[in-house]
Amino acid sequence: MLEGNLTLGIIIGAALLDSINPCVIGVLVFLIAFMTRVFKSKNRMLAGGLTYTLVVYLTYLVLGFGILRFAALSPDVAGVFYWIVALIAIFAGFLEIKDYFWYGKGFSLQMIPGASARIKSYTMWIERMQSRHFSLLLLTMVVLGIFVVLVELPCTGAPYLAVLGLLSKGAYATAVPLLLLYNFIFVLPLLIIIAFAYFGTSSERLEAWRHKHRGLMRLSVGLFLIILGFYMIYSLNPVF
Repeated sequence: MLEGNLTLGIIIGAALLDSINPCVIGVLVFLIAFMTRVFKSKNRMLAGGLTYTLVVYLTYLVLGFGILRFAALSPDVAGVFYWIVALIAIFAGFLEIKDYFWYGKGFSLQMIPGASARIKSYTMWIERMQSRHFSLLLLTMVVLGIFVVLVELPCTGAPYLAVLGLLSKGAYATAVPLLLLYNFIFVLPLLIIIAFAYFGTSSERLEAWRHKHRGLMRLSVGLFLIILGFYMIYSLNPVF
């Protein structure tokens, strides 16, 4: 198992690259435009955005703890899980690099089919009830945040799985603070985008930036995943 600063560097690097995933940023930009319409004021939009971000953080955290618990059932389970996520990381990395050259062509890591339309229908339903109490609107944002996390997993889950694979080789108590750190870094860009929107950057400008750089985001994540996947295999010192 990796130790010390090298482990911390991998955790931070994976979280940063995972956080700039076009899926994550694209959904948030859409939700900011929606919240700006529904909540009517910057302060309420800020409250809605922070609620959504907190829900994303906690949901990913719960999923991570659950997967780690599963991997910790036995050394055999942990070993198989480690190999599987290493191979998934390599495969996902090549798919991400493919999208740098041919974005959206062929098979890609993306949200569950139909999820985008479902998110839009949910937000339209929330918008129709905008005259209701503000706390009720925040509650709907909680439900929406959980739903978005679950449907985004095929698009965002590969770096997280790779990190969980690395953490599964060590003590659970050691993994807990690293997992807390990973998820905090993961939501940092969401907080930055919310801040930009609060101080006047339009959702259209944010979306234009995402669209312009989405290929580079995919390339960065893909290269990191391939390197990390092969490193995970190399770290086991397998005999071929």
